[in-house]
Amino acid sequence: MMPQVYINAIAKFLPNEPVPNDRMEQVLGIVNGAPSRARSIVLRNNRITSRHYAIGTDGQPTHNNAELTIEAIQTLMAQSATDALDIEVLSCGTSTPDQLLPSHASMVHGLWRNKAMELNSASGICTSGMNALKYAYMSIATGSAKKAVCTGSERVSSWLRADKFNDESECLAALEQNPIIAFEKDFLRWMLSDGAGAMLITDTPNPDRLSLAVHWVDGISYAHELEACMFAGATKVDGKLRSWSDTPPQDWLEQSIFAIKQDIKLLESHIIPKGVESIRQILRKHQVTASEIDHFLPHISSYFFRDRLAEAFEKAGITIPEEKWFINLHKIGNVGSASSYLQLEELFNTHALKRGQKILLSVPESGRFSYVYALLEVT
Repeated sequence: MMPQVYINAIAKFLPNEPVPNDRMEQVLGIVNGAPSRARSIVLRNNRITSRHYAIGTDGQPTHNNAELTIEAIQTLMAQSATDALDIEVLSCGTSTPDQLLPSHASMVHGLWRNKAMELNSASGICTSGMNALKYAYMSIATGSAKKAVCTGSERVSSWLRADKFNDESECLAALEQNPIIAFEKDFLRWMLSDGAGAMLITDTPNPDRLSLAVHWVDGISYAHELEACMFAGATKVDGKLRSWSDTPPQDWLEQSIFAIKQDIKLLESHIIPKGVESIRQILRKHQVTASEIDHFLPHISSYFFRDRLAEAFEKAGITIPEEKWFINLHKIGNVGSASSYLQLEELFNTHALKRGQKILLSVPESGRFSYVYALLEVT
């Protein structure tokens, strides 16, 4: 019989003081001296009122991604009274590693300095945190480890600073074009934020407090039929991505090649329909009905999509009442791969959960339309 798998502790780290909407451009800067025309529209739709940045108002970093992650892990170890030397696997997911090489998990392990151990780095966008959870889950379920730590983290604020776009804006002005950066880039400057979450995964539940039994973690991708929607380090031409490594270096700044970009039309066309299709397929596969779910934690980038998702679920016969939805996007922002960790951390640590309740995590990413789900049970 395969070992059971439990989440015994969840911790978070959110850097610096919360940044309200009216201070965002003070931190991120103003491109070419002109306040963003997209900011108010984007914020009105996403309904985010606060977020955290790992940079100061001077634009200088206060933490890198690995440092955010190790802060969450250290809090996790303290909260759970776990000896770091007992951890056998470290599995880290992020969209925004501090460098191309070495891997993010290697850099986090280098800061941890606990012992030799197995590492896994899950790349991607929002689902990378869930894929890190799945690796930790499988490590325990297969009996290859008894204790693992998985993380989701983002340090995206430095990617969003105005100085990353000024060269492009100046180039456009020199060509006598409108020196406003494209909406596909400016849109995400008002959506994304920084932070990290960590989970302790083991083969035995907590003896004196609640744990979360992990029944399954399952994902599905539609990249075989849909083109890239969200990307960085590339340009998109005729539906195909051209890598930064195949792009002349002078274009890297003049076209903001490394900026995170999102094809808004593709996003609006597919993210909800594929979300409905994927959740229906996953629930059917695992023989779970919507009525069995006590807490639904969907990762969303905007409350605009929350309303549309609820409507689409109803039309598809997937009934999850509004009171079962738990979302904290408005106060911490969209933290990408860390968002599901931060949702679950708040639910687990601050709400009166009852044994037997089931929690469904739902994490989409628009990169090329992937979705990962996990079913947990309070035990």
